[in-house]
Amino acid sequence: MKIAFATQDLETVNAHFGWAKNIAFYDLDTEGYTLSHVASFESNLAEDGNEDKLLPKIEALKGTAILYVAAIGGSGAARVVAQKIHPVKVEKPEKITDLLERLRILLGGTPPPWMRKILRDRGEKSFDFIED
Repeated sequence: MKIAFATQDLETVNAHFGWAKNIAFYDLDTEGYTLSHVASFESNLAEDGNEDKLLPKIEALKGTAILYVAAIGGSGAARVVAQKIHPVKVEKPEKITDLLERLRILLGGTPPPWMRKILRDRGEKSFDFIED
């Protein structure tokens, strides 16, 4: 499963999606995770209502299952969800490796319904859980 993180420093989820200088992409499975690549964005990232600045980021996210952000605007969230990517907003800056480890544990156990839907939609794993 490919997971993306909006980050300014490549270590922490600490960036608004529209203003993020970097999006770090990791491959995650029950065994662990590895950095796949980093997409860097240098154009005008200021809050200005310019929705076109999101296009390269949306394009870079293709194939991603989950996107972690510090914040995301309504238009950006709608575009991400339209690509079948699950956006997750962190309440405070969090280390990327901590988030990956929590996801790895979830994947190896009984994933919550939102994660089961992602896995089912992507055909990555089949689950025979009885719904509550």
